[in-house]
Amino acid sequence: MERVIAIVGPTAVGKTKLSIGLAKKLQTEIISGDSMLVYQGLDIGTAKPPLEERAGIPHHLIDILKPDKEFSVADFQVLATKLITDINHKNKIPILAGGTGLYVKALLEGYQFNTVTGSEEIRQTLVSLSQTHGNDYLHAELAKVLPETAARLHPNDQRRIIRALEIYQLSGQTTSCQKQNISSNLAYDATVIGITLERQELYSRIDQRVDLMIAGGWIDEVSGLLAAGVSPSAQAMQGIGYKEIAAYLKGEIDLPAAIIRIKQATRNFAKRQMTWFRKMPYIEWVTVTDFGNEDKMLAYIYNQVAGKFKPE
Repeated sequence: MERVIAIVGPTAVGKTKLSIGLAKKLQTEIISGDSMLVYQGLDIGTAKPPLEERAGIPHHLIDILKPDKEFSVADFQVLATKLITDINHKNKIPILAGGTGLYVKALLEGYQFNTVTGSEEIRQTLVSLSQTHGNDYLHAELAKVLPETAARLHPNDQRRIIRALEIYQLSGQTTSCQKQNISSNLAYDATVIGITLERQELYSRIDQRVDLMIAGGWIDEVSGLLAAGVSPSAQAMQGIGYKEIAAYLKGEIDLPAAIIRIKQATRNFAKRQMTWFRKMPYIEWVTVTDFGNEDKMLAYIYNQVAGKFKPE
């Protein structure tokens, strides 16, 4: 089986720095498992590692799409699968780094995605229902038939909610036909390390990072994207912070209110991430505060990885 190391955990926990440090030790390459890092021009708000921080380590699935394009878990699976094969052929163990739980789970467990053709008639009916009754109504309808899908989708994620309902009405299936794998039969020979922090400390990190992003030019980044013609309704602009800053720039809310919303939405996202990762029993969890410093944690994780398979 092809080998892969995955580093997962909630936003702001320190996955990027750890992954780069581990990649240096293993002399390998990193595959991003973050759904937002694929977009060009979305740098500050996605915490995209700048080139100097990447330290010469090859990073894949970063900056591969214009911000007006769409990207799905199925797209990710196709690209990441090929990358894992290519990197294994170099006798290296790729590191999958990311916090998009569905992406990581779909890849490691070998989800099989259906190919149901869409229905414009059903789609427009659902759009009309959303316009008439609101996003919460459509989300509630999804929860009646596909509660697990509804649980992982925000009520405002209209595009994915409509797609899920469309697929269900056409085929009675979810948007992905999932293989119920367990750790003994993952699609890869994988070591999956989860990084976590005590909740209040994580929330403090989230708040500090949002403040640093604002101070670092996030508002100008969003303004530039909008000025370049990227629609506020584009998939890329639905990321946490981007839609709130877009609302601020349109005069719908003031900046302090936008920042509060971003921090709260990010905390909620971290909760959802942990809920998702808890469904993956093969994750080996590491708590940041159990170590005196990041170097000790890196050394521990390297030893864990080396205990399973040493790089050739």
